[in-house]
Amino acid sequence: MQHAITAEGAPALGRPGKGQAGGERWRRIKRNKWLYVMMLPGMLYFLIFKYAPMYGLVISFQDFKPYKGIAGSPWVGFKHFERLFTEPDFLQILGNTLILFGMNLLFFFPIPIILALLLNEVRVSLFKRTVQTLIYIPHFMSWVIIASISYVMLTMDGGIVNELIAHLGFRKINFLLSPEWFRPMYILQVIWREAGWGTIIYMAAIASVDVEQYEAARMDGAARFRQIWHITLPAIRGVIVVLLILKIGDVLELGFEHVYLLLNSMNRRVAEIIDTYVYTAGLRQQQFSYSAAIGFFKSFIGLLLVMLANRLARKMGEDGVY
Repeated sequence: MQHAITAEGAPALGRPGKGQAGGERWRRIKRNKWLYVMMLPGMLYFLIFKYAPMYGLVISFQDFKPYKGIAGSPWVGFKHFERLFTEPDFLQILGNTLILFGMNLLFFFPIPIILALLLNEVRVSLFKRTVQTLIYIPHFMSWVIIASISYVMLTMDGGIVNELIAHLGFRKINFLLSPEWFRPMYILQVIWREAGWGTIIYMAAIASVDVEQYEAARMDGAARFRQIWHITLPAIRGVIVVLLILKIGDVLELGFEHVYLLLNSMNRRVAEIIDTYVYTAGLRQQQFSYSAAIGFFKSFIGLLLVMLANRLARKMGEDGVY
């Protein structure tokens, strides 16, 4: 058996050579080959749809002409970024985006945690599965269906909500066109569609908690709320922190489809966000370089916030995302 030779000429026992390390690595890969096969579709998805399109970001620094292509379009430096930051509506659009994100973080983010904690306390298996199924179903509906259901319920012309308001003796409310009701309507739709689905990760994390901890707490006289506060929440704190960091990374990524379906000329002042602005500038007005610059700005801000949140999490003793 050959060994690596140290500077003194003696063999370095217990230290495998490069060939041995490489052979061991390939043996591990071969032993777990089906795990790598399962990873392959996800890796291909990210390579094709996430990393490969990054090449197109160069048009942010060009006056891109489709008939000339990326190679033939002239370079203009930071012209489109300067236009973005000096645009009269930029601060209003950025403000609308940040407000909706803040509402997501404040009102939506805690709800899956609360639902998971409540479902974990249910002891009747049939009732628990039924509730889980009912709160999962909206996730499989598209935003078009969610917006359509909301329209049917909230319209002033026969909507069940306005009919109930009128029946109680109050004036009907124009939920769909009123700027004051756009944000509450938006966040309620997000909660309705996504809160149940978000409980899956937290339920899985709770299921991994050692039941002996609960038994010891009960022997010490701890009630259910104290068990949740001192055992369950600390056990899933790492998962909460990781999901919070990922959520912060989407600070300017609220999703185009949902907001666009609720957007109209009456509520545009509070409903126009960066995603809908990119659609208007990039596709409808064909300002491809300008819209690419906006997308570059969004991604850069998201990256910075993820790095900052991850650093803070590690300082607080959590693992973070990297």
